[in-house]
Amino acid sequence: MTNNANKVDRHVGGRVKTRRQQLGMSQEKLGSALGITFQQIQKYEKGTNRISASRLQQIGAALGVPAGYFFEGLQDAPSHVSGFAEPATPAYTVSTTPADEGLRLMRAFMRIGDPAVRGRIIELAESIAEPRDIPSNSDEG
Repeated sequence: MTNNANKVDRHVGGRVKTRRQQLGMSQEKLGSALGITFQQIQKYEKGTNRISASRLQQIGAALGVPAGYFFEGLQDAPSHVSGFAEPATPAYTVSTTPADEGLRLMRAFMRIGDPAVRGRIIELAESIAEPRDIPSNSDEG
């Protein structure tokens, strides 16, 4: 069988693989989170099987990114395509630096075995974070 994966399918699949690897997640673990086999994840990542919009939403949720993340960096359609295409202007901008920092923090946090230490780290982060309009439990009274 020939590889019929198109450019978009390969790009999206590659972004799934990259993000999964950034998180240190196996294909088996991602597949389990989605209720599918790791072989299906392999096919998605190679672009040999197209990912539906609803599945892409599920994958994004499992990997902690919006579905649009998987299309970032995709080049414009080939120049021979004409008609309804609009100029490539992303509807949103995602800064990779905070996401990368968040990944590093999450990975390190998950390796902390002592629940008391994890709790203290959460308290520290909350104490130095920017204030939000959402009241916390400590704001009662």
